[in-house]
This record gives sequence, structure tokens and C-alpha cells, in this order.
Amino acid sequence: MLNSTPGPKPMVQPGAVVVTGMGAVSPLGLSVAASWEALLAGQTGVGPITHFDAAAQEMPCQVAAEVKGFNPSQSGLEPKDTKKADRFILLGLAAVREAMAQAGLANIKDNPAVDRTRVAVVLGTGIGGLPAMEEAYQTLQQKGARRVSPFFIPAMLPNLLAGQASIMFGLQGANVCPVSACATSAHAIGWGKRLIESGEADVVITGGAEATICATAIAGFAAMRALSTHFNATPVQASRPFDAARDGFVMGEGAAVLVLESAAHAAKRGATPLAALTGFGQTADAGHITLADGSGSRRAMELALAEAGLVPTQISAINAHATSTPLGDAQEAETIAALFGPAIPTSATKGATGHLLGAAGAIEAVFSVQSLRTGTLPPTLNVTNPNVPLTDVVPNQARHGVAVQHVLSNSFGFGGTNVSLIFSRV
Repeated sequence: MLNSTPGPKPMVQPGAVVVTGMGAVSPLGLSVAASWEALLAGQTGVGPITHFDAAAQEMPCQVAAEVKGFNPSQSGLEPKDTKKADRFILLGLAAVREAMAQAGLANIKDNPAVDRTRVAVVLGTGIGGLPAMEEAYQTLQQKGARRVSPFFIPAMLPNLLAGQASIMFGLQGANVCPVSACATSAHAIGWGKRLIESGEADVVITGGAEATICATAIAGFAAMRALSTHFNATPVQASRPFDAARDGFVMGEGAAVLVLESAAHAAKRGATPLAALTGFGQTADAGHITLADGSGSRRAMELALAEAGLVPTQISAINAHATSTPLGDAQEAETIAALFGPAIPTSATKGATGHLLGAAGAIEAVFSVQSLRTGTLPPTLNVTNPNVPLTDVVPNQARHGVAVQHVLSNSFGFGGTNVSLIFSRV
């Protein structure tokens, strides 16, 4: 059982990697605060697809978790430039701006205390500008090659979110874009930690973005029977991790960004740490591209624990990868139960956000940090009949007043790639 009151704050060592800023644009809201508030209130971002007419195209899946009310101006780009960027870039830049502001780095170009050659950008996407590709192909077929936009390529390139963020803030350190399917932004966060620990960077802007709710993506994922298809008439019930009626994931879109920093650098410039990133484990199943026996994900969790200097009983809660697929949820739950015991509190926030693909790890990292800061565990929505070997999936309602000291967050991707991150209270 967890204590009902927060415990003492751990000391932050100068060599630790801490989070000093966060940003989010999600199906639940256009900021970290709005997304977190909606999540705890039990709201869902899942609804009928509006980005295109899924019913008219007879899509097997007609639900998704779309970002609502987003204005491209929130990206910080000039109006003429927003038309030259795919939606994932615009969402990502908005999250970058929020994270930089919270970290006190919004005016970094005018801050002589920060060496911008030692500020890196590691921002990923699982798919990138698929809607831009779809549009360009349609233009090519209907109007000919001369009508394809000259901005098509820079609009769809996966690394252009990282590139645009670097340009916007004048960041001259490493600038890279990991792509590892649904583990992408978790890898980005872990690799950001490594850049700081190696001494290559003082600060890393890290996370990811995804915006692929388009006909091509929905048709493709539906063809491989990965998407939910039984809840088109009741969309809010479609994403249901760990529940017996789950039948596939619900595609989401959005972006989330964390500013990572060495504790010593943060202290030197007077920044306030929100949490420490204490553990990072990355492994491969080296088997089937989607099905695993759990050994690879378990090793990722064990590596994260070892790096953090923790044992399983010290983990307060888990944010599961759990996408609402029949086999994937069961396998992860079995592995978690075997390593941490079946009673470990395990939230699956994709019940509210849908599956943000390459941005999933980052938005769930944000939620993990918020759990540490507030002593609150977010709910797993739509759990009416759980059928996994976990006895506490925090069903349907947030849990407040919990002593949350260490949270482990999982992200797994096509190709058998696994990432586990551990965030600790400061």
C-alpha cells in the first residue's frame, strides 16, 4: 500500500539530469495544465474523425483523438511560414515554446548565462508528414507535377521539427530526430539524458510530435487490424486499456516536450527542477515486429531500475504503454506483474488521449512528472471488466494524496523496440 501523504524530497545531486520545463499540445488540451486537468477530470479526447470524412470512405475505424482548437500561430512561426510546415511541426513547436517558457529560456538568445552551442535538440516523430505526402500525391495525380508545392519536402521531413526548433531559438548543439515508431519520443528523452551525462550538452530540448490522422494512415493501420473498429457509434468508449472489450488502439495526435538540464547548470542559472530523470533502459525484442514474449520489455525496465539505483518495490506507480490492443496490453501487464507484483498502481493514460504514436512517450513522461509534483495518479478510462493480471489499474477515477516518489513510464514500438524511463521526485 502507498502512503497517503507525500514523503521527504530526495536530494538532487549536481550530476543529476532534471526536468526544468514542459510543454504539451494534446487531444485533452493545448497546454500541460489544460491536458492534466482534463485527464484528472476523466475527460477523453476521443471522438469521431473530423480531419477527413471517414464514413464516406467507409473506413473500418472512424474514431480518433484529435487536437481541437489549435491555431497555427501558436507555433511561433510567421503566418506565411505556417503554410510551409506539416501539422506535426506546428504542434511540436507550440509544445517547445511552452516548455522553453517554463524553463525560463524563452529569451535564450538574449541570455548570456546560457551557451547555446551546448543546448541540444532531440525531437522525434514516428511517421512525420504523412498528411503532406498524401496531399502532394493527390495534387500530382489530379493537377500534374508542376502544381506540387515547392514546400512539400521541408513540410514533411521528420527532422524539420527539430530543425525549426533549433532555428527559432538559435540552438547550436546537437540537432537530431530519432524515429523508432511508438517508442520515438521516449528514446528522444533518454538520448537527451545521455547527451547531458556525456558532457556534450548542458540543456536538451527533447520529446516528439505526431499528426497523422489522415485517410492513408487510418486505412493502413486498419488494414493490419491494429485500430479499434467496434466503437464507431460510441467513440468515447473506444480506447479502453486493460479492459476485456478492448479491440485495438485509437489514433491520437499531439506533441510533448521536456527541457532536460544538468542539475548543476539549472542551479547556476536559478532554474527550478520539476523532477529528476533517474533511469533509462532501452532494449530490442529481436523477434517479431509486433509480438513479443515480454523479455525485452522486462529488460528495459530492469535497466532503468539499475541506472536509477532502485529496486522494484521503490517504484510508486507505472504509466503503462498499454495501447488498448488485446495482445499488447496483456503482455505488458503480465511483465509488470511479474517484476513489480500485481498490486503496483498502473495507469494507462491512452484511454483518455488515444495513442499519439511517436509522441506517446513524451506526453506520458509529462503525466509522470505531474504525478510526482501533485501526488496524483491519473485514471485509466473505460475499465469496466479488466482481464489482466494487475489488480490496480487506477480505474476511471484519478487518485489523489498519494506519496509518489518514483514513476516508471513504458514505451514500446513496432520492430520490437522498448524504452523505460524513471522520473523521481525532487
